[in-house]
Amino acid sequence: MRDVIRDSYFGQLVRLVHRPKWLRYGEESNDFTVPRFDRSGVEGYSEHGINVNSTTSVQAVDVNLVTWYEGHDSDNPRNWSLGKKCYVTFLIMILTITVYIGSAIYAPAVGPASEYFGVSTLVSSLGISMFVAGYGIGPLFLSGITEVPAIGRTSVYIITLLIFFILQILTALVNNFAGFLVLRFIAGFMGSPALATAGASLDDMYPSNKLAYSMGFWGLAAEAAPAMAPIISGFVIQSDGWRWAFWEMSILSGICLIILFFTLPETSPDTILLRRAQRIRHKTSNFQYQSQSEITHALLPFTQIIFDSLLRPIALTFTEPIIIAINLYTGLVYATLYSFFESFPIVYEQGYGWDLGVSTLPFAALFMGSLIGWSIYSLWNWKWVDQTFDPKGSARSPETRLPCALIGAFCLPTCILWFSWSAVRTHWIVPVLSSIPFGMASTLIFNPFLTYLPYAYPQYAASALASNDFFRSMMGAGMPIAAHPLFHNLGIDWGNTIIGLLSVAMIPIPFILYKAGPWLRKRSKIAL
Repeated sequence: MRDVIRDSYFGQLVRLVHRPKWLRYGEESNDFTVPRFDRSGVEGYSEHGINVNSTTSVQAVDVNLVTWYEGHDSDNPRNWSLGKKCYVTFLIMILTITVYIGSAIYAPAVGPASEYFGVSTLVSSLGISMFVAGYGIGPLFLSGITEVPAIGRTSVYIITLLIFFILQILTALVNNFAGFLVLRFIAGFMGSPALATAGASLDDMYPSNKLAYSMGFWGLAAEAAPAMAPIISGFVIQSDGWRWAFWEMSILSGICLIILFFTLPETSPDTILLRRAQRIRHKTSNFQYQSQSEITHALLPFTQIIFDSLLRPIALTFTEPIIIAINLYTGLVYATLYSFFESFPIVYEQGYGWDLGVSTLPFAALFMGSLIGWSIYSLWNWKWVDQTFDPKGSARSPETRLPCALIGAFCLPTCILWFSWSAVRTHWIVPVLSSIPFGMASTLIFNPFLTYLPYAYPQYAASALASNDFFRSMMGAGMPIAAHPLFHNLGIDWGNTIIGLLSVAMIPIPFILYKAGPWLRKRSKIAL
């Protein structure tokens, strides 16, 4: 626990002012001598420095390269204890749940808020769209910054979460609709690092054969949060008004901020090694001790750093066929989820005559489906990935992550078409049960794809995930606006049938990537 607090944002702030003995690193002890570094995996390194001919990112510099210590280096996130890894994974899940709940917690309040602000329900639904658009655009500016070693991941998480918390209070107090929409957009923007960068944080800690478990847990949190959000807020909105959706958000985000501020450690290896190099230089007064990331970034032009941090996710969105295909598919899944926030009230409030609070309960079926999908995904990973993993063997193809998506591809249209033609025509349990295949589909599609991207683009994992978050969020943001005329003009049956037919058209994508993925990666300049 001492290491967790020391490496947290709180611990680093305390160390800036004063370095108490209980928060010191080994490099700061009086009897410290520089151990041997493990440089076996560093291309182009010799005892005389960096060879520029084999390491294109740096020029000829005489340095002592700081890497992990030989043997079991406890500062390496891959070497953390299982308990510490699970705890950090839990914190990332809590952060993700907090932000994702913010997108849909307003859904039951669309009607009451439209009456308060004097706008139509279609215009009021922009409160959902603006938040989703915000956390789609945010990663293009914030996620890449987490790849800058001098900044790291934890500081971005904490600072943006603090702003997110303040915005929830302001949203609960706002009295004009324009200000409400602006606050919702900025809140989504500030919450976005958790959604786009969390996968990269997990990749920092887990080897390839274990990553799927942590990604599965995180994916379950990301899928369950918007599904459970209307249930969390529905009854309190019914009894106390629409503003209480945001008072609930302020309480949740405030608790999350306190926990993460004190106990979320840094996971970025580049940031950890940069800080180690700084401590060794301070201790030895030898300024030739530098980390690889310091050398690389010191010799990069400023425009290149801006491109790497801010523009690469945009470039990946439009130039990489693999990313384009995955973005389209996950975007459709996302859009389908947000269409439920329009179609469920029509079916359960108007069709079956339920009150506001009770009409949110069918969203629980989405969570049940996600649990089933997660169980299938974890069982598959344990049997066909984990047990057959050979750490001394050659690296496995990233496409080995995709088979579960082949199952999810058929679950998605099953859910949509089942719901289309059973809603209001049958007993209420029938359309409620139709939501279970959607939860399975979202888990069995998102988890393989979001695990596949970091392995297909290992050097730019955060940027690839930011690209995916941007694209799918834009589709999700547009759906509440499009769903209103779609369902009111065509009805729940034919409106959802159109979405279901689009999902049928997407079925070939995971099959094509599974077969043609290696061919596509070979023709990419940045893929593995």
